[in-house]
Amino acid sequence: MSTVSMRRVVITGMGAISPLGVGAEALWQGLREGRSAIGPLRHPDAERLRVKVAAQVPDSFDPTANIEERTLIMLDRTSEFALHAAREAIAQSGLDFSRNGLGVRTAVVVGTGVGGENTQDEQSKRLYGENSPRAHPLTIVRVMTNASASQISIAYGLRGPTFAVASACASANHAIIQAAQLIRYGMADAAITGGTEACLTYGALRAWEAMRVLADDTCRPFSINRRGLVLGEGAGIFVLESLEHAQARGATILAELAGVGMTADATDIVMPSAEGSSAAMSQALADAGLNADDVDYINAHGTGTQANDVTETKAIRLAFGTHADRLAVSSTKSMHGHALGASGALELVAVVGALRDSVVPPTANMDKVDPACDLDYVPNVAREMPVRAALSNSFAFGGLNAVLALKRAP
Repeated sequence: MSTVSMRRVVITGMGAISPLGVGAEALWQGLREGRSAIGPLRHPDAERLRVKVAAQVPDSFDPTANIEERTLIMLDRTSEFALHAAREAIAQSGLDFSRNGLGVRTAVVVGTGVGGENTQDEQSKRLYGENSPRAHPLTIVRVMTNASASQISIAYGLRGPTFAVASACASANHAIIQAAQLIRYGMADAAITGGTEACLTYGALRAWEAMRVLADDTCRPFSINRRGLVLGEGAGIFVLESLEHAQARGATILAELAGVGMTADATDIVMPSAEGSSAAMSQALADAGLNADDVDYINAHGTGTQANDVTETKAIRLAFGTHADRLAVSSTKSMHGHALGASGALELVAVVGALRDSVVPPTANMDKVDPACDLDYVPNVAREMPVRAALSNSFAFGGLNAVLALKRAP
C-alpha cells in the first residue's frame, strides 16, 4: 500500500475498560507495573465449569455511570463497555462534534468478535431452559454486532460512515485500520474506533473448554510450561484524526498511526501460519515507510498457546531478519487476558503508552523460556527504553492477520 497523496492519521484520545480497571490510564499503569489481572473466575455457574480462571473487569465498573437509563436498557454488556470507553476517549481528545459540521465528517467503526453474547446467553436460557414462550423485546438491538458502533453514533450525533467489524481476535485491529483508511482517503476527518467484548458467558466458556486451549492457572506467553490462553473482556476506544485536522485545532497528539498490514493465511481455520503473519508485519512496515531497524518494540499477539507463540516468533524473524534479536517483544495478554475482538484495542493502549513514556510493558508470568521462542520478551519487569516506532499484532482464528505500525507523536 502506498501512502502517496494520503492524509496522515494520528491518535488524539483513548479510553478503556479492562480487567486492570476503569480507564485507559488504569490499564496502562497496571501493564507497566507488570500486574496481572488474571484471577479466579467470578461466575454464577462457576462450579459447573472446568475453566477456573479469567481476566474480568472489576466489580467497581458501574454500567449506570454516565449512561441514561433509557439507553442502558437497550445495551448488552459489550455496548456498556464501548460507550464508557468512547466517552473517555472523546473527552481526552477535546473534539466538539457540533462545530464546523464535524459530526457529519466523523466515522464510527467498532470491532467485536461475538457481539451481544450476554444477551444471547440469557435469552437462550429463557427460551430453551425455562420454556418461555417469548424473548425479551429488546433482544435484537442488544445482540446485533453493530450495536456498539450504532450506540456511539447516536450518543454523539455522528453521521459519518458507521459499521462493525467482526474478524474474531483481529476485530479491533481490523476496525482501527478501516477507520484510518476512511480518514486517509478523505471520507472522514475523524473517527471513533476500537474494539469491545464481553464473552464470559456460560455458553461461550463451555465452547472454549471444548477446544482445549484454555490455561488452568494463568497465561504464560512464550514460557516452556505455558498451558494455554486465559479469556478476558473489556473495551478500548480511540479517537483518530487527520494530522492536519488535529494540528489546526491545537490537539494533543498521542501517537501517529503510520501504517497497516492485513493478510489471510488461507491454510487452516485454527493453526496459524508464520508466512501469513510475517506478510502482514512487512506490509505494515512498508505502508508506514519504516525499515526493520526503525522499530524498537512489538506488542505480540502472544496468546500463550503452544502453536501461536512459536509461530509468531518465526513470523517476527521472517519479517525483521537479524533485527529481530534487537527488538523488545512482549505479550500484555499475560496481564489483561485474551479479550478476543477487544484484545487489539487494549494492546494499542499499551503501545501508545510505550511510545509516549519510553517504557515497554513486560510479559508477565514468565519463568523458563521455550527454546523455540528465542526473542527478547521483556520478562516480568517493564523496561525503560526509547521507543521510536512499534508494531501491534493481532492474528485471528480463520487465519486473519491485522498489524498496526505506530510512531511517536509528530
